[in-house]
Amino acid sequence: MQSNSSANVTFVRPATFFMNGFYNVPHAKYYYVFLSLVYVVTVLGNSFIMCVIYLARRLHTAKYISVFHLALSDLFGSSALIPKVIDTFLFDHQDISYEACLIYMFFVYHFMNLQSLTLLVLAYDRVVAICFPLRYHAIVTKTAMFLIIGVMWIFSVAFFSMIVGSVNRLSFCGSNVIDTYFCDYGPIYRIACNDISVNLLLGKICYGLLIFAPLILIFISYVCIALVLLKIPHGVDRIKSIKTCTSHLMLVAIFYIPVLSNNIASLIAPLHPNARIINNSLTQKISPMLNPIIYTLKTEEVMQSIKELYKQSRVSTTQEKNMKCSRRN
Repeated sequence: MQSNSSANVTFVRPATFFMNGFYNVPHAKYYYVFLSLVYVVTVLGNSFIMCVIYLARRLHTAKYISVFHLALSDLFGSSALIPKVIDTFLFDHQDISYEACLIYMFFVYHFMNLQSLTLLVLAYDRVVAICFPLRYHAIVTKTAMFLIIGVMWIFSVAFFSMIVGSVNRLSFCGSNVIDTYFCDYGPIYRIACNDISVNLLLGKICYGLLIFAPLILIFISYVCIALVLLKIPHGVDRIKSIKTCTSHLMLVAIFYIPVLSNNIASLIAPLHPNARIINNSLTQKISPMLNPIIYTLKTEEVMQSIKELYKQSRVSTTQEKNMKCSRRN
């Protein structure tokens, strides 16, 4: 333990934290194998959707800049979390240095926040497309989308740097064991032995900004969309407009409903620590895996682009074979 003294207070900083997640979980190794498969599918799926958006010219629009950013956030967020979880618990590397723990915390929260905010940006895109269709291309431009994403990154980096930095004001004079599967902010400040009121407030603000604020704004955006759709006289046009929102609504449901369900369940009845940890870990890992699958299968533009790219690759392959045959002859 390292300590430094100020006037009346001694701050004790542990050299390491010990992550105690998945303690006594039966057949835990099967769960780690499952996480490995989830990570492989996540990497392949999100890399695939990013490649399709990059290669298909018809997808070089403001909307698909945000879809590309969602895939990038999913990929980086899963890469920040899953490999470390597997290394920690499957290979018994549960000790983590104090500094590495704070860096780990920052990247997990940062990319989770980007995922949440990107879903909000996609809701904004749908609101403008349906409520102001004639002005859509003037409002939602590539420049505007890059600017929005840039502001998101600046805000997220600044806010979570402050959150992570607030851990340095805590003194850990007792246990250094954290009952979680990653360096989670709440379990860390709860084992501190000095005043945690500031950290408690920051934790509530963090949860509000990460989950509730984007979800409320998304809900308001779809209320506006619903009011506009009710005014459309033709049912066919209304269905077409609804179809453009289905993939986004599915992404919102997959990301937010498990998080809210876990918290509501914990308020109704106390969850077993292992059940809580597994539920929270699945909540964070399943959404990034399913997002690219949903966008591929439920978005007509993406499916059409994949078909066009496949045809182009077949044509280019055939041309190469014909050129090789002609050279031999």
